[in-house]
Amino acid sequence: VDPAAGQAATAPAPGRDAVLARAVLAAGSAGGSAAPPPPGARRGPQEPDDERPPDDVRPRGDEHRAAPAADRPRPGRGGYSRPVAGPTPGAGPPAVGDPGPPDGAGTDEAEGGGDDPGRRGRLVAVWGPPGAPGRTTVAVGVAAELAAAGAEVLLVDADTYAASVAQVLGLLDESPGLVAAVRAGLDGRLDPATLARLSPVVAPRLRVLTGLTRAARWSELRPAGLQAVWASARRLVDHVVVDLAPPLEEDDELSYDTAAPRRNGAALDVLRAADDVLVVGSADPVGLQRLVRGLQDLAVAVPGVAPQVVVNRVRADAVGRNPRLRVREALDRFAGVRDLRLVPDDRPATDRALLQGRTLHEAAPDSPASVALRATAAGLAPPTARYARGGGAGGGDAGPDRATARRRERRGRATRR
Repeated sequence: VDPAAGQAATAPAPGRDAVLARAVLAAGSAGGSAAPPPPGARRGPQEPDDERPPDDVRPRGDEHRAAPAADRPRPGRGGYSRPVAGPTPGAGPPAVGDPGPPDGAGTDEAEGGGDDPGRRGRLVAVWGPPGAPGRTTVAVGVAAELAAAGAEVLLVDADTYAASVAQVLGLLDESPGLVAAVRAGLDGRLDPATLARLSPVVAPRLRVLTGLTRAARWSELRPAGLQAVWASARRLVDHVVVDLAPPLEEDDELSYDTAAPRRNGAALDVLRAADDVLVVGSADPVGLQRLVRGLQDLAVAVPGVAPQVVVNRVRADAVGRNPRLRVREALDRFAGVRDLRLVPDDRPATDRALLQGRTLHEAAPDSPASVALRATAAGLAPPTARYARGGGAGGGDAGPDRATARRRERRGRATRR
């Protein structure tokens, strides 16, 4: 008892925790920094890393691009090197339409289209028989030429046996973009904006959705998820170019189960839904024979298909003198094909593009192979939303198709003469 105050001092002495709390409050009121959280404490929502999407939906840009070897030249493109398509490490996902590097590279809206409900981009299937006739080379080249002509393009690697678009373009493929897009589609959260984040911009107006890292992961490509990917892709860009695997056989036991994954289902579904089908063959005795049989198999698997035949690597060493005439005569005689595109064998240009991890249009825009692929891209029907005639979706769909049919008929008559 304090005799002066006449009261009992009943309050206990302040503990160490109370003293520490008072010190922290005093420091905060004085403008000092708060003490660090104790070990193991969870970060608050203000931390940027907590708001980043999971690994399967994070944007993939040049921070995922394979580092070139010391002896691999990496020339710039239009005053800048490889465009940065994704965010800087540690930052949240970029907003659609944010400004980026020169020429708009790396942005979602400037170089990859946007969510346009009225847009219905064309689905371009690139298929060919077994034997490496150059399906990926043609798919990448046609996509690059369409983008260079001013269209918004998405290149998708849907090869369930040997995906290689990522390697051709020098992209790291440790995380397949197509699988992530299919998962998002199955969860009901895939839209054009999400698809844009999953497909990095590798050239102005050209996006890439990488394929399977291992062939054993083919079962992750569920049919319902793939349909959602194609639907969102048509709204995102003008042309969706899909690189497909050669096998077309169906599993009879799974043919009636629409939900079960089928290894060849991706190729069959795309070929049946495609607006344009490019069938690629190689200009040599073995490749031409496989092309003739492949066209027969395609007609059985996809009745009513009207493919555009592209013969790759045309050279005199493989078929004799005047190789263009010999290839045309062989396909006319054995397959009844008169309207075809011939891509000359241009090994130096294609090797240079592969070494640099760039498209043929970037590495050698004036090479004979690039010029032939440019003509092939120009022959594809324009997207219906941009070239619609007569008002209404029906008129836009019919106009380009009739015009393309008339052009092909005129070319056929000229060839027969």
